[in-house]
Amino acid sequence: MILIYLLVAIFAPWIAPHSPVKGDLLNRIAPPAWMEGGSWKHILGTDQQGMDLLSRIIYGTRVSLAVGLLVTAISVAFGTMLGLMAGYFRGWFDSMVSRLADLLLAFPFLIFAIGVMAFIGPGFINLVFALSFKGWVEFFRIARGEVMGEKPKEYVEAAKSLGRSRFAIMISEILPNIIHSILVLATLRLGYMMIMESSLSFLGLGIQPPTPAWGSMIASGRDYILNAW
Repeated sequence: MILIYLLVAIFAPWIAPHSPVKGDLLNRIAPPAWMEGGSWKHILGTDQQGMDLLSRIIYGTRVSLAVGLLVTAISVAFGTMLGLMAGYFRGWFDSMVSRLADLLLAFPFLIFAIGVMAFIGPGFINLVFALSFKGWVEFFRIARGEVMGEKPKEYVEAAKSLGRSRFAIMISEILPNIIHSILVLATLRLGYMMIMESSLSFLGLGIQPPTPAWGSMIASGRDYILNAW
């Protein structure tokens, strides 16, 4: 199922029958092809600006996947690195980052993201920043806990006795043994970040029209829900 979405996003220019941002006001809010007044030229009909809905849905796949993948990748890299360092070094660094993580966890993710987006403004880059600003916390916590469990083991002590540096031990010895837990969490967070992007776009704080995004498309369709498909 995920592979299908990825293929749709990659080959959107060849799959979409029309431009996702080019409208035709003479053919606005047209019904889908199988309804009276519909046309197979626009299989799912058009929106209030005459843009082809099927094409916008297809191109919207790119936006949602791009935001989800970027935010997840940034969160994994940043959170895992902080978790490795906090779990290995402990002390003041661990206390400081852990308290920051606890503070961020005190806020519901959507409310926090809305606040950040309201402050910095909508847009693709700002959206990725807002979601990544809190998204790293879960990866930090799981990496920190895993490192604390792995650090006392014999293979880490053996690496120390061979004179390997602390960063080399963290990257080449401990990280490969905890990466499976991080990857499992990353697959779960990818879908969650896509939902967050759609939610913020729906509220007008994410991707702005005419760029096709599923959330903003649903929001713009609310005004016509009683008199158009």
